Amino acid sequence: MKNIRLKICGMKYSENIQEIAALKPDYLGFIFWDKSSRKFELKELPKLDSNIKKVGVFVDPSLEEIQNKIKTFQLDVIQLHGKESVDYCANLKNEKVEIIKAFSINNDFDFNQLKAYENVVDFFLFDTKGKLPGGNGTTFDWQVLENYNLQKPFFLSGGIGLTEINKIQEFVDSELSKYCYAIDVNSRFETEPGLKNKIDLEKFKKLLYENKI
Repeated sequence: MKNIRLKICGMKYSENIQEIAALKPDYLGFIFWDKSSRKFELKELPKLDSNIKKVGVFVDPSLEEIQNKIKTFQLDVIQLHGKESVDYCANLKNEKVEIIKAFSINNDFDFNQLKAYENVVDFFLFDTKGKLPGGNGTTFDWQVLENYNLQKPFFLSGGIGLTEINKIQEFVDSELSKYCYAIDVNSRFETEPGLKNKIDLEKFKKLLYENKI
């Protein structure tokens, strides 16, 4: 099984952040969207291991809002979950952070629309198309990734929980995952919005990497 990163998103509470950070995921995500039940509202972040990248998740934010959050929380990565344009992403590159552009996927998704973003973002993120920009708790049909025709690495997201571990292992070992860089988990590991279950996440991470070469 190839080396694949783990992102745990939707962190909200200080003690829980420290608890989950002890599992040493590659990324921890903090949502700065007003309508999210997982909106991050702490004044500061607990001190995290320098190897954990801090991801700020936004939906159609102003550039000023992102700049303020980068400065306040020393964010390493910006994840855009709205209708941000190619020009917007190009301007954001001046902030010297990694950029993840999220797209909501269904069986009719046209991957050709991603071509314009290829040179202005570092990663794509594929989530399930639903009522919300993210955190809908359901998976999409990963076979649709057969139509992915770019070489830009991507995060796989959308309703991934412990019950998907076998499916994830099969996916990672398949040609579909050729450009998959990371697995992104969120709502399926919660006891309430923003509060993550450490035992389940620890188990998931162990199972995810147990066949790692």
